[in-house]
Amino acid sequence: MKTIAIIPARGGSKRLPRKNIKLLGGIPLLAHSILYAKLHGFIDAVYVSTDDEHIAAVALQYGAKVIDRPQSLSGDLEPTVSALKHVLESIEPTVENVVLLQATNPFRPQNLLQEAFTVFQEKQVESLFTVTRSYHKFGKIIENKFIPYNYEVGQRSQDLEPLYYENGLLYITKAPVILNNEIITKEAFPLEVNHPFANVDIDTQEDFDYAEFLLSKTNH
Repeated sequence: MKTIAIIPARGGSKRLPRKNIKLLGGIPLLAHSILYAKLHGFIDAVYVSTDDEHIAAVALQYGAKVIDRPQSLSGDLEPTVSALKHVLESIEPTVENVVLLQATNPFRPQNLLQEAFTVFQEKQVESLFTVTRSYHKFGKIIENKFIPYNYEVGQRSQDLEPLYYENGLLYITKAPVILNNEIITKEAFPLEVNHPFANVDIDTQEDFDYAEFLLSKTNH
């Protein structure tokens, strides 16, 4: 296999219990990322890494392959790369590229993954990830005083020096990079995505409610 998608989905969510199989738009949260990956012919297989039998059943139902993640790699503080590495070490075929799709980012522009993979190949980089421009006025609080960080008082938000945040929509990485315990290399290509879906990252009930609201708007 040349290119695979991996969706990490452990069962131990504390802020929103069972979130990965909670129904969003009539299907489990996890299923959105599985179905999105399966739309793309260059992805040879979709794997879900999980420590939870109910999540595993949902993954199989929607056509993904399941890799049972050991409890030692399923803790709150365990980095995502350890789950990806475990998948690569658990499957027999040699993999060249890994597409990481996070279940908590269920919505992505339809053409984003194809565009990202094309850029990944054309730029010949070892990793690519999506970013979004921020128009927030950031500052620090030092000795109870707010110190502007990226703007001057009175400056318009549209005139700010561009700052970007990692939005989590997708990552593409060469398999050897992951086996070396990395996802984003120092030379990783930042693909800018300015879209409402970039603001959806589900960790709380409020996040889930916003996702439902956005889904209702985009379906009409």
